[in-house]
Amino acid sequence: MSPSGAREDHFPAIEKKYGEKMSYWFKVMKSLDGEKYPAQIAHLQENYGFSQAHANALVMYSRGSESSKRHETPAHYFKSIDPIQAKTVKAIFKAIQSKYPELELVIAWNQPMVRVGKEYIFGVSVSKNHISIAPWNQDVLKKYSPKFSDYRITKKTIALPNDWAVDTKVIQAMIKDSLAALK
Repeated sequence: MSPSGAREDHFPAIEKKYGEKMSYWFKVMKSLDGEKYPAQIAHLQENYGFSQAHANALVMYSRGSESSKRHETPAHYFKSIDPIQAKTVKAIFKAIQSKYPELELVIAWNQPMVRVGKEYIFGVSVSKNHISIAPWNQDVLKKYSPKFSDYRITKKTIALPNDWAVDTKVIQAMIKDSLAALK
């Protein structure tokens, strides 16, 4: 994602990498009007060698979405989700920032994340039926997976109930190990 979130930020790289002006790519997209998003992405990737990021920027721009940014601040994000989820997610980040106030709570990829400098440490996302927590360090995820054995664990996330009673000690230990892994 570009820092500003503007899909147009990708256009110079698209023109350079794929050898055509944007007017050409807009004509390609016009020929795909009515197709579903996955079909449009696949067409660009299979026929022109587009990367996922470039295909997404062009497809979404062509569909009228000029920016990938939906949430300017964590507070804005919290207002956009279910109140029960918002309470849980806020409690997760409170547990983190109460022990690690140097970590910055930001919105990245339209999700709340904590980072130190430019290094992301931990993120949260919500779905209708659960909240996913994601330590960025895979070794940390593996180490703490047994503590979450009652929940669904994927390669990168742990899915928790929307009303999960935040285990402050475990969350803080995950952050401690994630920070140690950066050194």
